[in-house]
Amino acid sequence: MDTTSNSKHRPFSIKLWPPSESTRLVLVQRLTNNLSSNSIFTQKYGALNKEDAEENAKKIEDIAFNVANEQYDREPDGDGGAAVQLYAKECSKLLLEVLKRGPEKEKELASQNNASAETFFDISKGQRAFIKAEEAENLLRPLKEPGNSYTKICFSNRSFGLEAARVAEPILVSLKNQLKEVDLSDFIAGRPETEALEVMNIFSAALEGSVLKSLNLSNNALGEKGVRAFGSLLKSQNCLEELYLMNDGISEEAAKAVCELIPSTEKLKVLHFHNNMTGDEGALAISDVVKRSPLLEDFRCSSTRVGSGGGVALAKALESCTNLKKLDLRDNMFGVEAGVALSKALSKHLDLVEVYLILEMAGNDITAAAAPTIAACIAAKQHLTKLNLAENELKDEGTIQISKALEEGHTLLKEVDMSTNFIRRAGARHLAQVVVQKPGFRLLNINGNIISDDGVDEVKEVFQKYPDVLGSFDENDPEGDDDDGENSGEGEANEDELESKMKNLEVGQEE
Repeated sequence: MDTTSNSKHRPFSIKLWPPSESTRLVLVQRLTNNLSSNSIFTQKYGALNKEDAEENAKKIEDIAFNVANEQYDREPDGDGGAAVQLYAKECSKLLLEVLKRGPEKEKELASQNNASAETFFDISKGQRAFIKAEEAENLLRPLKEPGNSYTKICFSNRSFGLEAARVAEPILVSLKNQLKEVDLSDFIAGRPETEALEVMNIFSAALEGSVLKSLNLSNNALGEKGVRAFGSLLKSQNCLEELYLMNDGISEEAAKAVCELIPSTEKLKVLHFHNNMTGDEGALAISDVVKRSPLLEDFRCSSTRVGSGGGVALAKALESCTNLKKLDLRDNMFGVEAGVALSKALSKHLDLVEVYLILEMAGNDITAAAAPTIAACIAAKQHLTKLNLAENELKDEGTIQISKALEEGHTLLKEVDMSTNFIRRAGARHLAQVVVQKPGFRLLNINGNIISDDGVDEVKEVFQKYPDVLGSFDENDPEGDDDDGENSGEGEANEDELESKMKNLEVGQEE
């Protein structure tokens, strides 16, 4: 199924991930040298012989690549920089672990594990390509070996036609009782709809009855037809812990199909719906899935065209997800009502901490009317490291309320993004004075607002000791208008009065 017709691709930019095959081979060679050559580490722990070093180097690179690739898949709108950093970090960590074990321990482990099979089978590396029956036979041959121990398979980045699917079918049938994780993301790219749906039916029937913990069907432009083509597989899943349906053209009807076909989400911990066409009605269906997922820890429903009604439904559903640690609802159109509902719901989630210490509510048309409830929510999240409320309409009033919520505690706060919020001089100054006090604070972004030149100078004065912490003002419009008919024209004459009124504002947590 041609993904260009129903899904939104990443904007064109330089991508740092994935690395080329030649780059990966160079890294393996470098790791081999580090394990076998003279260095302070090999002097301390002992060097491996060339053969053992090369074998370990390949394993290290492969594990690090897969860890970084998963990171990249879960952040499809990034440039790959985070994946590259994780790739290097994992390689260094694993290299040191091998060296610390020493050559004698490596020989012992090699003899113990020589006959053991790998557990992860991945054909996603290299160039995106169509595969024919003969190539599928060659690629999938390891899966046919008797006694193999594969529990996780990834067929992403290769487009299966009917002939290749029929080669894969009996192999998947033979494996389905041992599989725990299946990644079929981007595996029908460029195929005509009729063929793509038949391929999905084949894979679905072959895997029906498997007991999966993780299923990734992202980047397949599924729509309702595609979701239903996977119906037999979805209906048979009662133990899913992770489900990824990103960039799949999930419309209202498709969302309803997902809700209908998945029998149980009681064990679900990760649910990702990024970059779909869900809308308000679709969000109602997704909210039903969320309600039935009490263990949910990571929920992503960003760029899904959800408005106020759908946002309210999702917010209410999230109230029951008391284990929530990461929430991403960026780039929707929640507005005031949904913003208030979401803030009330999040105030109850004290486990919204990190690894996932990020509260993202950017681009949701949130106005100052929702600020008190958002402030109460923020006040309860003492472990926040990043707060993103960019591209809303909080203005000075809302900004000062948010600032006051950050005054007490929040010692782990590293970044605040309140760009493009119609903020003037008073709000900018108040926010700057609060965040500059946080130890380890790294970035304040208040670009794209309507701060006067004097206001910009005042903010820069606050950060005079830490100029690198303050973001750019290149898109600030000192003569801008917030388009508020009632207050337009009052300008900065009333800023001091507004700030005076806000000084005694109390931020309390709603019961």
